[in-house]
Amino acid sequence: MTATAADACPPSELGTRLDGLDLTALKAEFARQDEFIAIPDFLAPAALAPLLDSLPTLEPRVHRNFIPGHKKGGSVSRYELDARAPAFPAFYRDPSLLTFLRNLTGQDLKYCPEDDPHTYALYYYTEPGDHIGWHYDTSYYKGQRYTILLGLVDESSCRLEYELYRADSARESVADAAALSPGMLVVFNGDKLWHRVTPAGPGERRVALTLEYVTSHDMHPFRRFVSNMKDAIAYFGFRQVFSRARAR
Repeated sequence: MTATAADACPPSELGTRLDGLDLTALKAEFARQDEFIAIPDFLAPAALAPLLDSLPTLEPRVHRNFIPGHKKGGSVSRYELDARAPAFPAFYRDPSLLTFLRNLTGQDLKYCPEDDPHTYALYYYTEPGDHIGWHYDTSYYKGQRYTILLGLVDESSCRLEYELYRADSARESVADAAALSPGMLVVFNGDKLWHRVTPAGPGERRVALTLEYVTSHDMHPFRRFVSNMKDAIAYFGFRQVFSRARAR
């Protein structure tokens, strides 16, 4: 993979944790599961603490959204995280994390452009019925998009349900589910994993961080418009997506 100047930085706490993982075994599992893996206890409580400490500041910035028959929940865009919670962009850009993901996927992954509000974001499932229906994380970029989920808070019955090999006619699909426990990391190719999050019950709370890395920054202007419309309607609101994008 192509090295960057940041790769020469001293190892972070995350980098030390990553050094202790069996990358060879993780790569084999990721490939075997058609570019999907869930890694429990990826972050220890001490490493998770700076992200959790930022959540109270962000509570008033949660944008609630509802699409009948498909989605209900709350979201915080990368623009709000940039402005109010620097621990999140710092985690996204940690050189050791990027190196790990490049090695895991075998792709020359890149950070998303600064006008992509979904580069890193928070998902809140905090009201009864909060959920998202079955979907792929469709890439509007010309290359591949990889989604990373990190569990922050999970005091809920929500489950990440998924189906492996669904688009592979040569293999029988495999259905499974997982609770996104605090510190768990999930990595998958957005165009391959059919997945959903089951509804939250009364008094439950689930907060997850999503990160997005891509293999190309190229995107047709029409597809950029469609991507922004999706983010505005389903996640962050029109003001967040379009006014912030124009300001950058």
